[in-house]
Amino acid sequence: MMKENMMLEHQHPFSLIDLWSEQLRREEESEEDEEENDDVLIANQDFQCLCSRCGEDIKWYHRYYYSCCHCSDYFVHKFCAELPQRLEDVCEVGHALDLTQSASHLNWKGGWTREDDWNCKICGRYHKSGDLWYRCDHCIFQFDVNCGTKMLQKNVIHHPSDKHPLICISKQLLAKCDACGKEHKGNFYHCSICLWSKMIHSDCAFLPQKLQIQHTTNDVFSHIHHLTLAYSFPVEDQISKNLPRCRVCRYGFSYGTNVWMYKCEKCRYYTHLGCATSRNEPFMSIFKSPGTGSKNYKDDEHPYLLHLPFPDPSYSILKHLFFKKKESSTLEISNKIYHKPQGIIHKHPLILEDITIPTSSRIKPISYHDPMKRIQLLCDGCVRPITSGPIYVCDSEGQCNFVLHEWCSQLPAELKDHPAHRQHTLVLHSKAPPRKFFGVFRCGICRLHCNGFAYCCMDCNNCIFDVHCAFLPKEITHTSHPNHLLFRVHHGAWDKWCRICGGYTDMNYFSCHTCNDFRLHANCALFIPETTWNKCDKHPMKLSYFPIENHKSDYFCEVCERELNPEEAFYHCHECMQSMHTACAPSILQYETYDRSGRGVYEFVNVKFGGRYENSKVHPHPLSFVQGIQDDGECADHDYDNYSGKGLRYNMIFKCLDCKFAVHYVCLQSNGSK
Repeated sequence: MMKENMMLEHQHPFSLIDLWSEQLRREEESEEDEEENDDVLIANQDFQCLCSRCGEDIKWYHRYYYSCCHCSDYFVHKFCAELPQRLEDVCEVGHALDLTQSASHLNWKGGWTREDDWNCKICGRYHKSGDLWYRCDHCIFQFDVNCGTKMLQKNVIHHPSDKHPLICISKQLLAKCDACGKEHKGNFYHCSICLWSKMIHSDCAFLPQKLQIQHTTNDVFSHIHHLTLAYSFPVEDQISKNLPRCRVCRYGFSYGTNVWMYKCEKCRYYTHLGCATSRNEPFMSIFKSPGTGSKNYKDDEHPYLLHLPFPDPSYSILKHLFFKKKESSTLEISNKIYHKPQGIIHKHPLILEDITIPTSSRIKPISYHDPMKRIQLLCDGCVRPITSGPIYVCDSEGQCNFVLHEWCSQLPAELKDHPAHRQHTLVLHSKAPPRKFFGVFRCGICRLHCNGFAYCCMDCNNCIFDVHCAFLPKEITHTSHPNHLLFRVHHGAWDKWCRICGGYTDMNYFSCHTCNDFRLHANCALFIPETTWNKCDKHPMKLSYFPIENHKSDYFCEVCERELNPEEAFYHCHECMQSMHTACAPSILQYETYDRSGRGVYEFVNVKFGGRYENSKVHPHPLSFVQGIQDDGECADHDYDNYSGKGLRYNMIFKCLDCKFAVHYVCLQSNGSK
């Protein structure tokens, strides 16, 4: 409690109030009820009352103030209440000034007079008799306590970023602010005690400790929790959290450990200072980057723009083009397809079937693709799931299980002047040329293995593209980078990474011309759908590009049980709070389909396993074409040095279903196919 004689103009005792005490106590006791702690701190930082001595506001960054024990409306800044009784060396001639109540003042003739008001010689403000002032008894010099406070301690603030009070530098500066890392002009605060004192611009010094980003960004961005102002983001913390990016501008954070930021630790939600605050505030305009808030293109100028990701695994660029063509012209669909020139489609006639039609005459029933029931039905053309009809099926009476999407039957026989190979015409093949063992080839654009339809150059041995990449557009949009056009790049510098998988990009990727550092692999854009299904979860799983709100634990994939990086794209079920790698999501018949790289697209997303290889010189029994699992052990071929004795898991293999014989695809390709 404050002594009465310290408050000359008030008759009651005072209590010292610490605006931070309740919040500090709660933080020390427990972190369980963070929302309640938020409410206390927000109430404190919104606190505001009028100082009865200087007439200015008392705010949270002043931290301490005095409150009258008897009066409900009498408050005083701590520094106002504790003004010294005498100021030395303030008067120009070196006289001392005493703090008194203004009952009289010295007139210009040298005599003492009483008047109802008087004026401060510093600010010129008029005051009534009885107000406090500093005056010199020897000369005509007087000023009010407000100017006295500014002269002394009004330039001092208490700030959570430093254990010492911060002092305002009297002169305006053009300097770099250590809080935001940007250059500012104006008033700066610094610590006069610390050897390496930080320079903090006044705008950053008075930022709120807690905020809701939807309120400060006019609902452009939102988060369910309050964001807390943090005064450092050390490199080791950034690395431990997989180098997170700002949720607003999507750029990374500086490796300088003392740059401030806003964060929600429980959701791994981080933003730069300027990104978290209103873009309408003048000083925040220095932070404003092009961002992804507004479109950089017009819809009417891009009527056929491809918007990715596709809705689900059954969708493809071929389906997209088919329905666009169907909308714009009359597309005739034949009920039966016979041999096309060069056997482009299939060696047997194909019949258009739809099991939803009661009159279907097919003897052997068709079961559509359903990962929840572990039923797999892939198109032999595009190797995408067939989830509904109508579809083309083989009309032969043998064991041919050839199936084809309706839109895959409409593929053009040739592609001329292709952007990736303009010098020659590309020809459609239902199976890669004979030199490709078992019809498996590596696409020249996405670099993934494929055994579906292919466009090949008959003059160049290694120019072969799968049917998806053959129709890759020159521009797309993607929800990982909304509102901006992404342009296809064939070759580029190997210096930036893909937003989806985190791998480096050097060729065949999409790039944003507005945001120089955004890239997306072509295969990540095409082959990772927005929604997927997996036996691990009964709900559809949605593609996410950032950590999930209210996800307090670390992230682990439900399929492979390995750790998952939430700063790369992954699938998540918000009902069950389960997650999985994008590479693990296509698993249907067994769980061990995890890509060896563990990132991005499932390695064999364009491979339709199945079919038999018969060669008595290799093995007396027929061999099935499958993906290897852990139980398959090691390769049985000891003649191929690169793979002999190595594990078969995660590889394309041939194995005998009657015995334990199994061999790598590449080993059989090198030896058994000769």
